[in-house]
Amino acid sequence: MYAVIRSGGKQARVSAGDIIDVELLKGATDEVTFAPLLVVDDNGQAMTGGPALDQMRVTAKVVGEVKGEKIRVFKYKNKSGYRRRRGHRQRYTRLEITNIGTAHSEEA
Repeated sequence: MYAVIRSGGKQARVSAGDIIDVELLKGATDEVTFAPLLVVDDNGQAMTGGPALDQMRVTAKVVGEVKGEKIRVFKYKNKSGYRRRRGHRQRYTRLEITNIGTAHSEEA
């Protein structure tokens, strides 16, 4: 079973046990819950809308906070001696997907 979730303006395909990096979730506690956009079960049946999908939840455990790869920014204008260098490292929250199911199955 897998699901497609949205976080930080991006979508990710996840299944139970996956470890993913999403944009920094400020104030994230031990566990985070997402409402999936799409759920595909083991038989290949897709749920894309309706009351069945509204009850589905994807729960994830917060593993920690990590930094992404360094991005180098270089600005240059020809014949004027203008050069600028900058660097940037995006911060991410690392999540481990623990469960994909209904809200009732999470409590049990």
